[in-house]
Amino acid sequence: MAQTGFFHHIGTFLLFVSTILLIIVCISAPVVHDIAILKVELGNRPTSQHATVTFGTFGWCINNVDGDTCSSSHVGYSPADVINSQDNTQFSDYARDTTRALTKAMVLHPIACGVSFIAFLLALGAGVLGSFLASVVAFLAFLLTAIITIIDFVAFAVVRNNINDNGTGAAAYFSTAIWCLLAAAILLLLATIIVFLTCCSGRRHRRTAATTKTEYISPPRTQPVYGRRRWWSRR
Repeated sequence: MAQTGFFHHIGTFLLFVSTILLIIVCISAPVVHDIAILKVELGNRPTSQHATVTFGTFGWCINNVDGDTCSSSHVGYSPADVINSQDNTQFSDYARDTTRALTKAMVLHPIACGVSFIAFLLALGAGVLGSFLASVVAFLAFLLTAIITIIDFVAFAVVRNNINDNGTGAAAYFSTAIWCLLAAAILLLLATIIVFLTCCSGRRHRRTAATTKTEYISPPRTQPVYGRRRWWSRR
């Protein structure tokens, strides 16, 4: 039973770490300028004016030596238009429309974060029911995180490939936020499995303990009743 509780605490800790990782993704550019899903180092500037473009959950930032310029925080934007305005990288209409549409799905980042936090709170509660609910909610958080991870990789892979193949000297690569997102998805899956298994194990231990207790209960002792012998049977 002690081992079950230990592994349950591990699952709860994984849910907590997943929530922190998803928070990091949510506060990527333009909230925190240097945290990005995709980072682009522009190559058409002098070395003294080296600039980078960081794409995050709700917008983007252009980081220059002289200062940073960021968009407002909003759902959905066009990474292709941002890059085109900086180094004239050309995108097809299909790539432009696809990336713009897929960035709207990044609203799932804070939703997955909130669901993961709810799973963490449920896992803190003791009992089989709390563990079961925590595993169900954690699995939902995993599905949301896995879906948006795939969407992010697809959307920004299109942008990255266009930039790296354009020949302007710019270099694009996946950055901190997307790896935090991938790590959160993996940890949520592990947490779901661990919390669910500890829930089943705890229920089995409780049932076994109840059965054992029933078997060891002694039946109530009864005193024999002796009747008075009749006078003719006393011989």
